[in-house]
Amino acid sequence: MRVAGAAKLVVAVAVFLLTFYVISQVFEIKMDASLGNLFARSALDSAIRSTKPPRYKCGISKACPEKHFAFKMASGAANVVGPKICLEDNVLMSGVKNNVGRGINIALVNGKTGEVIDTKFFDMWGGDVAPFIEFLKTIQDGTVVLMATYDDGATKLTDEARRLIAELGSTSITSLGFRDNWVFCGGKGIKTKSPFEQVSVWGVHNCGTRVASETFSYSILMLVI
Repeated sequence: MRVAGAAKLVVAVAVFLLTFYVISQVFEIKMDASLGNLFARSALDSAIRSTKPPRYKCGISKACPEKHFAFKMASGAANVVGPKICLEDNVLMSGVKNNVGRGINIALVNGKTGEVIDTKFFDMWGGDVAPFIEFLKTIQDGTVVLMATYDDGATKLTDEARRLIAELGSTSITSLGFRDNWVFCGGKGIKTKSPFEQVSVWGVHNCGTRVASETFSYSILMLVI
């Protein structure tokens, strides 16, 4: 009896140890698998983060070289979506800021420091062009000028107003028509025509395509200083 009891005890202990061993091995395998998945996910996340494209100022498509200013402008879309002017990741004018309006929206920037001088809009449909002309005449040499239309920016423009804008470097202002969508960046004192100008002509479908420009080179600033 004693021998039989001892044998049963030995068998029970052996079974217990075997069971413990099997469970520990399974647990270790699961632990290794879990840690492996964790490290794999971490490596994958790192790879995704490393391949994610960088964000540049104002959301433009590439970084600007040293001593350049980043900017992006969009004209208004019909009379529904207002224009937007961004400079060095700072939104100067937009519908969200509630400082845009029908007509020509204009932002003045110091050509040396990039500091914002003023932002205004002038109604070229139901307003008077005289205040706009006087405003253009007060712009000082060395000032960068950014303009974007909203709804109609041309009906009230006179030859004098168009000439003053052309002197800032615009080539399209002479033919800008009713409800054309237009963005322009020039400068007071510029000696050449500005390359930063886009226009979408209002056509037979009574709409113009919203236009945008996003490359603002320091070469313009050097020309107007």
